[in-house]
Amino acid sequence: MRMSNMFSKTLREAPSGADCKGYEYLVRAGFINQLSAGIFSLLPLGFKSVQKITAIIREEMNALGAEEIQMPVVNSADIWKETGRFYSIDREMTRFKDRKDSDMCLAMTHEECCTYLARQVIDSYKRLPLLVYQIQTKWRDDPRPRAGLIRVREFTMKDSYSFDKDQAGLEKVYKAHYDAYFRIYKRCGLPVVAVGSDSGMMGGKVSHEYMYLSPIGEDTIITCPHCGYTANRQVAKFKKEVAPEGKEELKEKELVETPNAKTIDELCSFLGITADKTAKALFMVGTYINDQNGEEVNRLIVGLVRGDMDIEENKLQNAARCSSMRPAQAEEILEAGMVPGFGSAIGCKEGTVVIADDSVVQSVNLVSGANKEGFHYLNTNYGRDYSGVVADIAQAKEGYKCPICGEPLNASKGVEVGNIFQLGTRYSEAMNCYYQDEKGERKPVIMGSYGIGVGRLLACLAEEYNDENGLKLPLAVSPFEVHFVSLLKETEVSDEIYSRLKNAGFDVLYDDRKESAGVKFADSDLIGIPVRLTLGNRAFKEGKIEVKVRDTGNVSFLSLENLEVELSALLKELRK
Repeated sequence: MRMSNMFSKTLREAPSGADCKGYEYLVRAGFINQLSAGIFSLLPLGFKSVQKITAIIREEMNALGAEEIQMPVVNSADIWKETGRFYSIDREMTRFKDRKDSDMCLAMTHEECCTYLARQVIDSYKRLPLLVYQIQTKWRDDPRPRAGLIRVREFTMKDSYSFDKDQAGLEKVYKAHYDAYFRIYKRCGLPVVAVGSDSGMMGGKVSHEYMYLSPIGEDTIITCPHCGYTANRQVAKFKKEVAPEGKEELKEKELVETPNAKTIDELCSFLGITADKTAKALFMVGTYINDQNGEEVNRLIVGLVRGDMDIEENKLQNAARCSSMRPAQAEEILEAGMVPGFGSAIGCKEGTVVIADDSVVQSVNLVSGANKEGFHYLNTNYGRDYSGVVADIAQAKEGYKCPICGEPLNASKGVEVGNIFQLGTRYSEAMNCYYQDEKGERKPVIMGSYGIGVGRLLACLAEEYNDENGLKLPLAVSPFEVHFVSLLKETEVSDEIYSRLKNAGFDVLYDDRKESAGVKFADSDLIGIPVRLTLGNRAFKEGKIEVKVRDTGNVSFLSLENLEVELSALLKELRK
């Protein structure tokens, strides 16, 4: 490709709103262009990189025996109503009506569509297992798009779907994807870790996320450097210190005045106690949606955790089994019979959802809010003074003890670049996707779902591989192998060398523009193609061409006479 004809241009200044280097350089180097919030065009350089990423993904998926298909991004709402997700998914799903007044939606993922296809194909155990995938556009109306391609509304995803007759088959294909994903990221050059994760709206009981660890990430990853335990903080567990059972007798509840003690710190300071002797309440409002008609009901949720811990809202939402959740307003708390700043589940009105962390349940004689302004109760106990659902809703933090080995945990930020789910029969039962087994019995198909965000993968690579001058993408995903920069005034010699390189099979970007050497070198560093060939007057007279490796900065010379052979050897070495 000649840069004089390229459908993009480089920029000298960072775009407004660029909140990370990878995003800045992808825009400045002419890889992407923003149309509106969370919506981007891929320009020639970005598109070529994405093509190389998807080629790697296709090779690995085909090696698993998966067949490539393509499903529509516009879906009839009927199939989403079968699973209940048409109503239960929040406003991130875009719904609309067609000209016949039929409910439609833009697919965020394709479990429903693929199950719809599978139930028309699968009738007997002889048709199983099956594995299909697609690389296709998705739409998710994210309320907070950020960091360029890291968090967008329209995106390209590889999603694959497995269909098996039993759990053993699902576990086999799940493990195959687990390993294939590591190969994909390794071939692209992106370091990742696999972590246990929350299945969220996808359903199922087992899932993993592939995380690129980076300060720009929004997810917090909890890891144990001693035994290797790793999980997203949304689901991470930790060893909770509790008093030995029976060590302390239950005492009578006692009302005490605690003026201005609205926080745990203020309460502990006033009473002269430690935070682990208190119970902390978090008030939220959960939205519950009827899967059949979309009717919404809001209910107040009270989460209770020991005062020396915090509540993980994702765990609380899962335990409460609501579709969405938001902080409760003061008037909503008061209406349910509780008082902000001095609240607890004691005496709350019927219909309030109470979720108690196991740390509270296993502790005795805790100080809790009395639901009376300026007062707390001493010696409150779960089961005697209040009750509710018991669940692990505490947030894991750095320094807490590992649930496996008891050693201190670490915390780091990460970006999710892929996920895999064991869906089980969540979709097959809801959508009547059954097969007949060897005995003639009708059974639901066992399913799995596996996704990789293609654009997000490119964004993370840009974040991982850059310096003060621009991008340094690995050879496997760089839009071109070689950036040929000519400094000669006459174009005949340069054009001939460009033709030689193309005819020899090299993927070349040719800077044939009438620009200064400084501009050409700056743009070359910004775009960051792995190898730069520079044809200058002095080297040309000596029958040589300068070669610079972008990643290391190493500069040497190749023979013009044997250019193809020597360049091939250099690229072969870089691929290693």
